[in-house]
Amino acid sequence: MRLKSILRSALVGAACLAGLSSAQAQQPKVLNLAFVGRATAPEGIAMTAFAEEIKAKTNGRIEIRLHPGGALGGDREVLEGLQIGTVDLTVPSTSVIANFVPDVQVFDIPFLFRDFDHAQAVLDGPIGQEILAKFKAKGLQGLAFGGIGFRQLTNSRRPVNGPEDVKGLKIRTQENQIHLQVWRALGALPTPMALPEVFTALQQGVVDGQENPIGAILNNKFGQVQKYLTITNHAFTPVGFVMAPRAFEALSPEDQKLFVEAGRRAMVICKDEVGKVEKTGVDELRKLGLQVVEKVDTAKFQDLLKPAFAELGKRFGEATIARIKDQK
Repeated sequence: MRLKSILRSALVGAACLAGLSSAQAQQPKVLNLAFVGRATAPEGIAMTAFAEEIKAKTNGRIEIRLHPGGALGGDREVLEGLQIGTVDLTVPSTSVIANFVPDVQVFDIPFLFRDFDHAQAVLDGPIGQEILAKFKAKGLQGLAFGGIGFRQLTNSRRPVNGPEDVKGLKIRTQENQIHLQVWRALGALPTPMALPEVFTALQQGVVDGQENPIGAILNNKFGQVQKYLTITNHAFTPVGFVMAPRAFEALSPEDQKLFVEAGRRAMVICKDEVGKVEKTGVDELRKLGLQVVEKVDTAKFQDLLKPAFAELGKRFGEATIARIKDQK
């Protein structure tokens, strides 16, 4: 009897352990994806689509947990989190990535791209992919490039009809040397600042204005604390879909391929969402009471920036810049 009891207990224990192992095996692998944009922004919608595709195509084995709106910090903090292993994925602007991968700064040169299609062709083409391949040496795994549109200028002081109106304005910029160089050349007082801090800084008058794509201006509610919008289209805003190398390398080759392909598809979704926002966004900002300047002589801005363009040509190579401009 005692032997039967022992055997019965052993079988029950084995069954419990088997059940526990089965439950553990069913637990999904969770990866954290953090970004400063809101969930309703173009990049937020794209990241949601990415998470859904990964979950569906891995049959729930991998779950992407989204942390939008700067919940885990600004772009720089999150990128540093990727390097030390506290965050798995992010989609920051290349202006911030440039602090880690300097070559990506070439995309921040003002008036470089004709339109979104031209920019995306460059990012997906040889130049973009050559630069994306350099991420790994800096502790980052590049999945894909995309964009959130062209940057426009808002401020609370005066209408900006030309570069002369920019002089003396305290403009929030990203932490990016080209942006700082350009705004200083135009006579502004650029102030680097993380995106989650900008609304309060505008509200309290710490800075007079900021520059962002229309979608970012709307999603961050900057129209509530600004009076003037100028459609300058002065710079495109690429984003890089980036992953922590340790997280990427822990995936199977099949899953690695899926992440890259799903990342590229997410960037297409982002582009489509930007197009939707830009069709209606300016009118939405008008309804909030912003005075909009749409006809701007960008040639005047470019004339003032000629010395900066010459310096940037030496830095990145005139041939590289010509390749970008000639991309069809």
